[in-house]
Amino acid sequence: MELKSIRLYHVVMELREYFETSFGGMKKRHCVLVAIEDSTGIIGWGEAPVDDGPWYSYETVNTALYIYREIIIPILMKNPHIDKPEDFIRLVSRIRGYRMAKAGMEYALWDLYAKYLKKPLYRVIGGVRDRILSGVSIGVIGKMDLLLKLIDIYLERGYRRIKIKIAPGWDIEPVRMIRKEYGYIPLQVDANAAYTLDQASVFKELDKYDLLMIEQPLYHEDLYMHSILQSMIETPICLDESIRGLHDVMAGYELGSFKIINVKPARVGGLLETIRINDYSIRNNIPLWIGGMLETGIGRAFQVAAATLPAIKYPNDISESNRYYEEDIVEPPWILEKDGTIKPLEKPGIGVEVLEDKIEKYSIKQYKYSLTKPI
Repeated sequence: MELKSIRLYHVVMELREYFETSFGGMKKRHCVLVAIEDSTGIIGWGEAPVDDGPWYSYETVNTALYIYREIIIPILMKNPHIDKPEDFIRLVSRIRGYRMAKAGMEYALWDLYAKYLKKPLYRVIGGVRDRILSGVSIGVIGKMDLLLKLIDIYLERGYRRIKIKIAPGWDIEPVRMIRKEYGYIPLQVDANAAYTLDQASVFKELDKYDLLMIEQPLYHEDLYMHSILQSMIETPICLDESIRGLHDVMAGYELGSFKIINVKPARVGGLLETIRINDYSIRNNIPLWIGGMLETGIGRAFQVAAATLPAIKYPNDISESNRYYEEDIVEPPWILEKDGTIKPLEKPGIGVEVLEDKIEKYSIKQYKYSLTKPI
């Protein structure tokens, strides 16, 4: 593939509802979209699901744009011929960190590569299923009646698993009430690193409620303390923020820090690293599932593709488009089937048409480059 031009878009989209976690809330979702065009006119699309501040990650819109404009794009200007996405990863291997920025660019190259092969993306990366199980994630609500109302809606809609965000003061009681009202539906909790080991009694109490897992209870970069907590409780610990790539998976496995992993492809650096984690997890019987960061329909396409990989054993945090947005920027929008599944699409690449008029509508900054000089 001979790369011709790159476009970057800082997009801001309004969420249907305020979404809150233990580290903050949002009503507007920021991201950076990447469009790469090759010499034949084929365009590949990617998304870096970064935010406007360093809340979930140190990466932000501004850090991603800086890395793209000052480092990654100049590298591609010198190396415009890319046979496959692995070539890109080798080119940027000297850049430490900035995994979400790398993922956004790698995604676009995967889309381009799959279109070049005239195959759907999920088949190109080794996916083994033609539908994925979808769960739903509910933020820190703080009001029991509203929480139960939302669960009613999502169960009626067909979602195969309920996840609630927890934080100190909003943990045991909502779980107790859910079990009282709905019995033993598939249920898990996500702490987003809101607790310390001194609060282990909370998780010992949650052991009573037969949860699928407790996600990221402790410090967001920790492996060791999680190994101690896992030895103290029966409920499987699932790590999210602590897993930045295959190295962390290997270290955490040896320490006994987790029993399950939430892989967010953008968080670990893209689909290639996701595939490596998948392969290691198969060899070591580690169950995975795919998480998300309120992606647009472009980023959601890569989540769906990743969720078809063979190590995926639990419902994924991949909702339909209208779960978060009034309108999406792709056609068709991602929809939830009546059985609580989402189908990967069979068209080449990510399978959806990107609506550039919608991207123009939601963009607040745009940058255009040829691979020889800025346009």
